[in-house]
Amino acid sequence: MLPSEEQHRALLDSIVTAAKAIFRAQAASIFLHDEETDELVFEAVAGQSSGALIGTRIPSSTGIAGWVLVTRQPLVLEDLANDPRFARNVAEKTGYVPSAMMAVPLLHEERALGVLQVLDRQQDERFTLAEMDLLGLFASQAAIALDLLRGARRAKAIVQGGAVDIALVAELAAALERADDERRETGLQLLRALIAVLAVS
Repeated sequence: MLPSEEQHRALLDSIVTAAKAIFRAQAASIFLHDEETDELVFEAVAGQSSGALIGTRIPSSTGIAGWVLVTRQPLVLEDLANDPRFARNVAEKTGYVPSAMMAVPLLHEERALGVLQVLDRQQDERFTLAEMDLLGLFASQAAIALDLLRGARRAKAIVQGGAVDIALVAELAAALERADDERRETGLQLLRALIAVLAVS
């Protein structure tokens, strides 16, 4: 039996909450790709962005999220205002216009499921390439779990098919062990949640 919509929502919320805490960001958000309409859907947010816009749809090629989805490449930007890809009008609708961002695609097998974004550091620190790599590790495991919870296939088929990448989980855990206590515990909580979802049979 596939997990419920409540579990799907809880997983999305836990991903953005953990991402915000781990990277000491002002906000984090997830857009998921609706393949039928070719739109990005604003699905989850933690921090200063407005949760009232959950469910908002934009064309899949719009803004930074659209660029990351289409190219399947991660991106770190420290000056969003001067980047032509930045959809300021979309950001303004959330009531929060960021100045810096890390964004990574949520990729599973050959599919781009969406985009995970982390917005602005809390203490004017710059995002680093090492942090983008860590965010990418989270995104890889989160994408597998989201694929399961969106009903793309049965949990038993995913587990038997070897979708749980043990080496990737180990790499993510090792990266978290190098973080400070607060960020490490938050990240490990998310990792345990992801493993629990991936272990459903």
